[in-house]
Amino acid sequence: MSDAIALQFVPPVSPEDEARANLYGLIARLFYAPPDANLLGELRDAARAPDANPADPGDAFAQAWSGLLEACADAVPARLEEEHFQLFVGVGKAVVTPYLSAYIVQSERDAPLARLRGQLAEWGLARRESAVEPEDHVAAVCETMRWLITGRKATLEAQRTFFDEHLRIAGSRFCSAVSNCASADFYRHPAALLQAFLDVEHNAFQID
Repeated sequence: MSDAIALQFVPPVSPEDEARANLYGLIARLFYAPPDANLLGELRDAARAPDANPADPGDAFAQAWSGLLEACADAVPARLEEEHFQLFVGVGKAVVTPYLSAYIVQSERDAPLARLRGQLAEWGLARRESAVEPEDHVAAVCETMRWLITGRKATLEAQRTFFDEHLRIAGSRFCSAVSNCASADFYRHPAALLQAFLDVEHNAFQID
């Protein structure tokens, strides 16, 4: 007599969730490193696509997306590399820290980075040995959201919990820091896109 095999149905990712995950991935890529010629080319192609309609002035997300595409139109990789270094790396100290724990009020009993690491460990995730950035880098947190959606296929409740605890407030404060920086010529556009996306996600989670 053969052993019974229990099959567990895993629903496919919806087109909407696939789009959400892809956007988290794009934002992570933009903040982790300056866009290279290939990525700029892809974004320029998106701006020239037949279905690329003018942004609705009342739609903050559409405006932010349009602004990013326009900024890519004449962007030069070498200049973006310099801006990224000056803003987020710097010599001695970055102008704007990309580490989200810096934007959360800490207490002796509440260490945001430790909580984040604990959550990642529960999911079997860990920083690569070659990575020098801590897990609270804005790119890493956005990439974790992407993984939750399409990799782990986490429930909306699990996504909402991680979003609220590790990204929504700290990410918004990070976006404000970038937007208020006079030297953020290009990066104010990814910051605007992230902020608009955070607002969209927060409102959607509230409905669900």
